[in-house]
Amino acid sequence: MSHHIDMEDHADPEPVLLSKHAKNLLRFLNMLPARMASHDNTRSTIVFFAVCGLDVLNSLNLVPPQMRQDIIDWIYGGLVVPRDNEKKCGGFMGCRAMVPKSEDSEILECMRNYQWGHLAMTYTSLAVLVTLGDDLSRLDRKSIVDGVAAVQKAEGSFSACIDGSEDDMRFVYCAATICYMLDDWGDVNKETMFQFIVRSLRYDYGFSQELEGEAHGGTTFCALAALHLSGQLHRLDAATVERMKRWLIFRQMDGFQGRPNKPVDTCYSFWIGASLCILDSFELTDYAKNREYILSTQDKLIGGFAKWPQATPDPFHTYLGLCGLAFTGEPGLSPVNPSLNMSMAAYVHLQHLHEQWRSGDGRGDEDLSLSSAAKQQLKLSDVAKSATSTTCSSPLIPAQ
Repeated sequence: MSHHIDMEDHADPEPVLLSKHAKNLLRFLNMLPARMASHDNTRSTIVFFAVCGLDVLNSLNLVPPQMRQDIIDWIYGGLVVPRDNEKKCGGFMGCRAMVPKSEDSEILECMRNYQWGHLAMTYTSLAVLVTLGDDLSRLDRKSIVDGVAAVQKAEGSFSACIDGSEDDMRFVYCAATICYMLDDWGDVNKETMFQFIVRSLRYDYGFSQELEGEAHGGTTFCALAALHLSGQLHRLDAATVERMKRWLIFRQMDGFQGRPNKPVDTCYSFWIGASLCILDSFELTDYAKNREYILSTQDKLIGGFAKWPQATPDPFHTYLGLCGLAFTGEPGLSPVNPSLNMSMAAYVHLQHLHEQWRSGDGRGDEDLSLSSAAKQQLKLSDVAKSATSTTCSSPLIPAQ
């Protein structure tokens, strides 16, 4: 008697617990755990991960209208608009520690010396406003862009703020996103920015955070996205781009690592994945292995994704893990714009605002076309929607 032994694993793939992830992120909009007290000065980034994560989960409806308006008003509460006789420091602050609850004019005037925009907080604040559907009418766009130009260094990089900050590729990216979202580059020198970026390209064809640093997945994303948003990606020659793709693809073990000989980490499913999307090469990755690793960090009890398996989930890794899954067309997730790091729905709203501003400025329509990477995501999303309903038991998207 012969027996057929089936060596294939027919176990159903682990589901993405969409509803638990939504509840997890919603929790961070209502209450922050004590362990996050040290992040108080960057609170707007936590709001960014929570709000944009809910958007990618197609769950913004869980945020009641009044709460949505409260978030918008809170964001605007951190807006700094300098007077004519003050430094060009327009933008958003990360928290309200420098906004005292006082009517004493002397105290309020003193505190103005410590109020200035921060590039990372300005980027995340703008992204939250766009994601929540705000029309940005309360902004003085010029003062914000002037604030961006004021922190650009001679070599092309940017500081985070007008006083007392490091300058590196992270803030080059933030500067590019701010100018792109506000559709105004003002006095920002895009040429010196480009030169700083290309001088940060290392021998192995990843980008470093600073000149002469080590190539890193996060800063490679920042560099490529900044080039894309500033309309300068085409200035890289074909051979260089192919070597960049090779460096990025080699970062996949099962999930992705940020540097050679380092452990994989959920967040690099976005940083590396988005970089490959910008270069129209994400399809060269192993979708199934990427998904398997991200799901291994999923907290099945309270929702959320962590950095590593068995670690504590947090809003940062939850949001970026969801984005990494969205790149593969995971059912139930909204497509993500890789360069701006926001949902395609939010990006479409931003395009609409740009059209209104350009019409008002008499500039007419300009090129707002999607990249082929974004179109691929939309195609994957459509396939996923036709294959299954939006539930927390999403099937595995086969590796391409």
